[in-house]
Amino acid sequence: MAAIQMPNRLPLRALVFDAYGTLFDVHSISLDCESLFPGKGADLSRLWRNKQLEYSWLRSLMGRYVEFEVVTKDALGVACHALGLELTESAAARLMEGYRQLRPFVDVEDALAALHGRRLAILSNGSPAMLKALIEHARLSRYFDAILSVDELKTFKPHPSVYGLATRHLGLNAENVGFVSSNFWDVAGAASYGFRALWVNRAHSAPEKLGIHPYAEIGDLNQIAQFLN
Repeated sequence: MAAIQMPNRLPLRALVFDAYGTLFDVHSISLDCESLFPGKGADLSRLWRNKQLEYSWLRSLMGRYVEFEVVTKDALGVACHALGLELTESAAARLMEGYRQLRPFVDVEDALAALHGRRLAILSNGSPAMLKALIEHARLSRYFDAILSVDELKTFKPHPSVYGLATRHLGLNAENVGFVSSNFWDVAGAASYGFRALWVNRAHSAPEKLGIHPYAEIGDLNQIAQFLN
């Protein structure tokens, strides 16, 4: 387990979690990808995710928002084409349904249970229907006070207005909110907005060079409770 790199005390009144890549393993879909396209599952999963993020950022910059489900399906089609894979309607439907049933990381359930009694929320690029299906399938609904989607604002993270969605719903100042993400670009966006951003660096990656540093770096979600308690 990685050592906690953080100050001694976090004056936090709520924790807001990213969903994709933080609570849910986006590459758990690679099992379905491999079943449909033997030998190409991991490559498809990686390229699909990369295109999904790329399209969300580009659409935000262009001001051409569509729901994350549309972005995800478009990214799947482009990824398959780039890899020379024939994506039938039935295969696309299976993979899109699989995205609503992504597997939580192994540390999620215990970490959330240890935070019982604290205000917890999710803030995600996912559309409301995608998030509802994902969280209900994983049986995690009981842990969260709010499930917040960028769909309310019609733009994607890391636009500053998205993080403001959490402060408005929670009725808190940014410095009293801990934002938890495994995606450094998301951590950077949250920290830039003013959140106490906690980077869950499961992969022991080097930080991106964005001129912004997380408030804390942890190795897994279970470490959150260690310093909050």
